[in-house]
Amino acid sequence: MSGAVDHIERHYAQSDLFEKIIEKLAQSGIEEAQITAQILKPIDEFHIGGIAATKALLDPLGLTADTRLLDIGSGIGGTARFIASEYGIKVVGIDLTPDFVTCAEKLSEIVGAKTSFEVGSGTQLPFADASFDAATLIHVGMNIQDKDKLFAEAARVLTDGGVFAVYDVMLFGGQPEFPVPWATTAEDSFLGTPADYQTAAQKAGFTLEIRNDRGAFAKQFFADMQAKIAASGPPPVSLPMLMGDAAPNKMANMIGAVQADHIQPVEMIFRKG
Repeated sequence: MSGAVDHIERHYAQSDLFEKIIEKLAQSGIEEAQITAQILKPIDEFHIGGIAATKALLDPLGLTADTRLLDIGSGIGGTARFIASEYGIKVVGIDLTPDFVTCAEKLSEIVGAKTSFEVGSGTQLPFADASFDAATLIHVGMNIQDKDKLFAEAARVLTDGGVFAVYDVMLFGGQPEFPVPWATTAEDSFLGTPADYQTAAQKAGFTLEIRNDRGAFAKQFFADMQAKIAASGPPPVSLPMLMGDAAPNKMANMIGAVQADHIQPVEMIFRKG
């Protein structure tokens, strides 16, 4: 395993994450049998914009009950569970962090989601050629240095005409201050520009169909989030649980970089062939 991969796994690793989430919910009066997808919502979508951003990315894809979808970098499975519920399809997730995969499996079992998860890398997918009709990459590419390999692997496991929906934080100016949610130091961060993504996609045989820069959306999302927390306090479980003790600094640095227009999330829809 490469040094970069080791660093990324250590950055996200949290032993007993599922048990910590269950304990935190119990402290607020929510027992395991009462847990629903709605209760998990504040911790389930580890990306800027949450469910609203997920829907904006996926609604144009025309997903049907027969669509086979792979979520690359699935984390604790929140996006996969939402996609499975919202679009009525079976979703397979893959993530580099074993702690996240274990937690994803257990949370999906509780809420009855049609999902499955595996430990693995986005640059070496453990699936046969043409196994999926669609793939998602949501706030993951910032952790992957070899974007050519990432896109080549996505193309390999997609059928001809398959879609690759990307929603990543991308570089538009200077680097952010560190730490940020996806990296402790600059050496662990692999932010790319939109042009970097488009070049890697073209090499892999993809055509760009849609691009939406979402900087204004991100700024409004953070403003609304901060106002809500100020008015009613944080929910019982939320994204800082996934970021450890440095969560306040990580969030502040990311928000500051978005506000300064150094980084912003970007939607890109690519089609194979």
